[in-house]
Amino acid sequence: FFFIDFFIDSTASIQTIIATMALRMVTDKVMGFAAKQYQNVLGNQLSQYGLRYEDLLIEEEREVKEALSLADSDVLIGRTRRLKRAIDLNYKRKSLQDYAPNMDLELFKKEIYPDIEKIRARDQEYAQLNAHNKQ
Repeated sequence: FFFIDFFIDSTASIQTIIATMALRMVTDKVMGFAAKQYQNVLGNQLSQYGLRYEDLLIEEEREVKEALSLADSDVLIGRTRRLKRAIDLNYKRKSLQDYAPNMDLELFKKEIYPDIEKIRARDQEYAQLNAHNKQ
C-alpha cells in the first residue's frame, strides 16, 4: 500500500509542477508583452524631451550617487545637458521634435546602470559576508 500512496502523491505533485510551469509561462508572456508596451509609451515620452531612461534615476539614492561619482565626465556632462534641455522644453511647452526632428536618440542606452548593478552586487556580497556579525 505504501507504493500506491507514494505513486498517488507523486502524480499529484507532478500535476502541480506542470500547472505551475504552465502558469509561469503564461505570466511571463503577458508580462513581456506589457513590458514592451510600457517601454514604447515611455520611449515616446522620453523622446519628446530628449531624455534617456537613466536620466530618470534618482540621484539621491546611494548606488546612483556612487555610480555617478565614478562615471566619466562626458557621461555627466551629457546627463546634465539633457536634463537642462528637458526643463527648458517643458517650460516652453515644446517638444524636441519641433527643433530637431531627425535627431537620433538612444533612449535606453545604459551608461551608468552596469555600475549601479555592480555596486548593488558588491553591497549584497558585503552584507552576506558580514551577516555573522549581526547575531
